[in-house]
Amino acid sequence: MAQDAIKPLVAGNWKMNGTTAQLKEPRLLAGMLRDVKLKCDVLVCPPATLLRRVKSVMKGSKIKVGGQDCHAAASGAHTGDISAEMLKDAGATYGIVGHSERRTNHKETDAVVSAKAKACHRGGLIAIICIGETLDERKSGKTLDVLTTQLKGSIPEGATAANSVIAYEPVWAIGTGLTPTTAEVAEAHAHIRSELGKIMGADGAKTRILYGGSVKPGNAVELMSTANVNGALVGGASLKAVDFIGIIKAYL
Repeated sequence: MAQDAIKPLVAGNWKMNGTTAQLKEPRLLAGMLRDVKLKCDVLVCPPATLLRRVKSVMKGSKIKVGGQDCHAAASGAHTGDISAEMLKDAGATYGIVGHSERRTNHKETDAVVSAKAKACHRGGLIAIICIGETLDERKSGKTLDVLTTQLKGSIPEGATAANSVIAYEPVWAIGTGLTPTTAEVAEAHAHIRSELGKIMGADGAKTRILYGGSVKPGNAVELMSTANVNGALVGGASLKAVDFIGIIKAYL
């Protein structure tokens, strides 16, 4: 399938940032995009405490909201956790699972990520399944092997292009200011596309593959025009509307 046949997605992951004062940013973002004919989907993933309020301040816009993580279960004795069903009830349409910070800080395995992605599907959310190699793995020439292992272990049965998105985020590029070369991004995304075909059949050619890792307005056009890159998962640059708009402009 031609790259231009897949509608891109630019998603902002606020991580553990934001209080009520931060609501001015999604309000500003919605205003800036109000009369713009978007060529991509736009998503904002605030902390769960702000999810419903972010959705409210962007009411009437085309911007969607999502959650940053969910528990594999729909409900139960899981103090401090939140289910996909709860995120959906708060207005989310997407859920991020398997982010490297979850894999590292919370020791989440591919099996855990797969269970969470399956929970997103069960709860009516589109799962954004994150994968990516560490700097040591990159230097050791293991990048493609790592991506293959993570894809096979993290994508649950029943995943389709409609209910799943893959986000490639080299761990060493997240929040560091370091970015792979376009050739390295192209190689990784081509490999992911090939593996998705093996795992998902025909849907593998239609599934969106996002790039994440120090995406900024200054490098967005180059990265977003790379083969098999169907959008971006943006961290820090999504916290300010003007910066996020600078990345979205890659598709305007």
